[in-house]
Amino acid sequence: MAKKETKEEVQEVVAVETAVETQEQPVKEEPKKELSLKERDPEAFLNDFNWHNYQEGIDPIDDGKLEEFEKLVADNFVDTLDNEVVEGEVVFVTERDAIIDINAKSEGVISLNEFRYNPDLKVGDKVEVLIDVREDATGQLILSHRKARTIKAWERVNKAHDEGTIVNGVVKCRTKGGMIVDVFGIEAFLPGSQIDVKPIRDYDVYVDKTMEFKVVKINHEFKNVVVSHKALIEADIEEQKKEIIGQLEKGQVLEGVVKNITSYGVFVDLGGVDGLVHITDLSWSRINHPNEIVELDQKLNVVILDFDENKSRIQLGLKQLSKHPWDNLGEDVKVGDKVKGKVVVIADYGAFIEVTDGVEGLIHVSEMSWSTHLRSAQDFVTVGEEVEAVILTLDRETRKMSLGIKQITPDPWTDITKKYPVGSNHKGIVRNFTNFGVFVEMEEGIDGLIYISDLSWTKKIKHPSEFCNIGDELEVVVLELDVEGRKLSLGHKQTTENPWDKYQAEFGLGTKHTATISEIVDKGATIVFNDDITAFVPTRHLEKEDGTKLGKGEEAEFEIIEFNKEFKKVVASHMTIHKEEEAKIVKQAVKKQAAQAAEAKPTLGDANDALQALKDKMDGKK
Repeated sequence: MAKKETKEEVQEVVAVETAVETQEQPVKEEPKKELSLKERDPEAFLNDFNWHNYQEGIDPIDDGKLEEFEKLVADNFVDTLDNEVVEGEVVFVTERDAIIDINAKSEGVISLNEFRYNPDLKVGDKVEVLIDVREDATGQLILSHRKARTIKAWERVNKAHDEGTIVNGVVKCRTKGGMIVDVFGIEAFLPGSQIDVKPIRDYDVYVDKTMEFKVVKINHEFKNVVVSHKALIEADIEEQKKEIIGQLEKGQVLEGVVKNITSYGVFVDLGGVDGLVHITDLSWSRINHPNEIVELDQKLNVVILDFDENKSRIQLGLKQLSKHPWDNLGEDVKVGDKVKGKVVVIADYGAFIEVTDGVEGLIHVSEMSWSTHLRSAQDFVTVGEEVEAVILTLDRETRKMSLGIKQITPDPWTDITKKYPVGSNHKGIVRNFTNFGVFVEMEEGIDGLIYISDLSWTKKIKHPSEFCNIGDELEVVVLELDVEGRKLSLGHKQTTENPWDKYQAEFGLGTKHTATISEIVDKGATIVFNDDITAFVPTRHLEKEDGTKLGKGEEAEFEIIEFNKEFKKVVASHMTIHKEEEAKIVKQAVKKQAAQAAEAKPTLGDANDALQALKDKMDGKK
C-alpha cells in the first residue's frame, strides 16, 4: 500500500507542480487548460507529483493555491484525533485482519477477532472504528472496532436512559437473581422481578431471546446497566387495570389465569388485576391445599364475591359457580337414618364427617361414647377413616347436621340395675384422676367414681396417684346407682373388712400400750402402734414422773384417752400413767378427811344450847 503524505508535504507538491507548469510551457502546442485543485483527485495528484523538483526547490507554489489545496485536503481527509469514533469502509479482508479505509493518510488494520459477532464481514461494509495507534513501528495506522462499539454503545445506552426510549437486547444467560442481556454490545443486568409482571418460574425459556427493554439504572463508576422488560408492559397493564376495575360488579363472572398458589388460597390474574380465591371458596368439599383443585397457569372462571372501596383487593369465588351440595341432598334423608362418611377434620370437641361431597356433619365427642367421662375425639377416630353414624339433627336451611356414633350400639345403661346392683363386687380399670377421686371404667360406656375417702380404710391419701396408677385394675363395690343421672358411685376399701372395727376394742379408752416416741411435732409427739394406727400425744401428756418430758426415741407406757373410728383419730397420754397413783392417794385422803369431819360435826341440839348461851350473855344473864 502506498504511504499517504501529510498536508504540509501536499502543499509543497502543489507549489512545485505550479512552478513546473508555468516555466515549462510547450512552444508549439496549445497550452493545456489548468484544472483547479477542486477538480483534481487528491490521490492522483499525489501520485503524479514530482517530489524531486519539490525537494530541490525548483517548483515554487502559489500561496493562493496552497490555501485552496489545504481546504481540499481538510474536506477529503479525516483528522485522526484520539478517542474519536469515525466510520470506515472495509476495503480488504485477509485471514487475520480487515483493512479499513477511514479516508486518512493510510488505511487502518483491525483484527478479525473484533468481528466475531459478524462472521459475514465483507468488502464494502461500513464499520465504526476508533484510532487505537496513529502509526506503529512500520507506519501502519492501528484501529479498534471493539473500542468504537463500546464508546458508541455507552452513548446509546445513556441516551436511551435519559430519553426513556426502548432498546432491543438479546438475553445471553441466567445469573444469580436474573438474566444477562446484551444491549448494544454491553452486558446489562435484567433482575428476575423485572422480566414480567407475573412471577417467572422458568428463566431458561428467555435465553437467546430478543426482547425490548427500558434502561432503568446506570452506574457510571462501576459501568453497570440495569434494564427492565416489566416497565414496558406496566403502563399498558395499568390502563387495562383501570378499565377492568371500573367495570367490576359483585356477582360478575370473569375468566382468569392462576398466577400463584399459596396455602391459604389462589391468586388469579384477571387481565392486569389480581384477585384472591380463598381456600374455603375453592370447593364445597373440605380440602387441605389449593393445589388439590387448581394448578399454575390454569384458565378458569371465577365470580366476584366482594372488593374494597378502591377495588384494589378483590375477593373471588370458584365453588359459587356450582350448585351447593346441600341442595342435592335427597329429601328422603332424615333424622335417625344411618349414614357412612369420611372423617375430614378432628377437633378437641368432635369430628367433621363428609357424608357426601360438600355435605358435612359434626359428631360431638359426647356422641362418640356412652361414657359420661369425656375424652378427646382423637381417642375414637382418625382423619381419613370411614365411619358409620346416626343422624341426630338435620337443618336444611342452616345446612347443619349432627351425628352420633355411640347410637350404633345399645345403650349400656339400659339394664344397668341388673348388671351393677348396689352391693355387687366388680373389677374396673383406672382411667383418670381428679383431686377428689378416681374414675374407673367398668365397661365401654359405664364409668364409676371412687371418692378418695373410699380408697383405703387406714391410709390418709391426699391425691389418688398416691394410691394407684392409670391403667391399674381395682376391685370395687357398687355403693350408689343413679340411673337417671347416669352416675355410678364405687368403693374400693369396702372390698375388705374395716380394720378399725377390730382396733376399736384393742385400742379402746383406758387401754394401756407400750410404745416409742417416733417424732416430736407441733404441740406434742407421735407414736406408732402398728401400720394403721399412729397416735398423737399432746405436750402436757409427755410429762414424766420427775417432771421432765419424754423425748424422741424414748419408750414408755401410754394410755388411750381418745379413740374416733370415723376420723381414724387416736390420742394417748403418758402423764396419766404415773399420775394415777397420786390420784388414788388424793382420793383416799379426801375420803378420810370427810369421815373425820363427819365424826366431829355438832348436833342440832348442841347448836341450840350454844346459841341460847350466847343470847343470855348478850342479855346480861349468867
